[in-house]
Amino acid sequence: MKEKTKKEKQGHARLFELAGARKNKLTLACLLSVLSSAARIVPFFTIYGVVVELLWCLFRNGYLESRSGLVYGPFNPVYGIGAVIMTLTLYRYRNRSSSISFFGGAVVGSVIEYLLSWGQETLFGSTSWDYSRMPFNLDGRICLLYSLFWGILGVLWIKSLYPRVAQVILKIPNRFGKVLTWVMLLFMIVNIALSALALGRFVQRQADPTPAADPLGQFLDERFPDQRMERVYPNILFVE
Repeated sequence: MKEKTKKEKQGHARLFELAGARKNKLTLACLLSVLSSAARIVPFFTIYGVVVELLWCLFRNGYLESRSGLVYGPFNPVYGIGAVIMTLTLYRYRNRSSSISFFGGAVVGSVIEYLLSWGQETLFGSTSWDYSRMPFNLDGRICLLYSLFWGILGVLWIKSLYPRVAQVILKIPNRFGKVLTWVMLLFMIVNIALSALALGRFVQRQADPTPAADPLGQFLDERFPDQRMERVYPNILFVE
């Protein structure tokens, strides 16, 4: 049992060196290790968050609809970013009361959700969610109910999911793991970039439906027409 516990601690330290750090200096090697680890866990949690939202939508509304945040695949960066920040800030308290993970998860998730909503509205003139009709909301960007959900996700992630995910990742051979990390990282970068361009062009078409004259605009109009964007972002609202 002691040997297993020692191996687990070593594994988690290798996977996320900053997660339990208090006085350690942020060296370049440590930063690269953290970024590499983040690139491996982000895709998992982006999918996990989408699945949870799909099930909640089915339970609440009786049907399924897209909860993805990107044009390719069942990924939502909100949850990936949340997982990384939760791990860095809360994993050191994993052996303490679940209330720490709960309140920490609620705060981290709510701040991320608010900032991303504000950023989308500022950059693209649109929002993907609106809680203005929910009780105890703040500018329609966050509300108490979903902050509580973030708290529950925080407990599940820190106490249960992350340790299991970490052990699985640590079993991946180092050479293959590096290749897989780079492939996933490049895929997510391209996916995020294309999603941002497609969303920006989607917003432009609402104001001016004239077909694009430039090659990039024509590509976006052909590959990501309104019908497809409405399927990916069924709850999008355009802000005037």
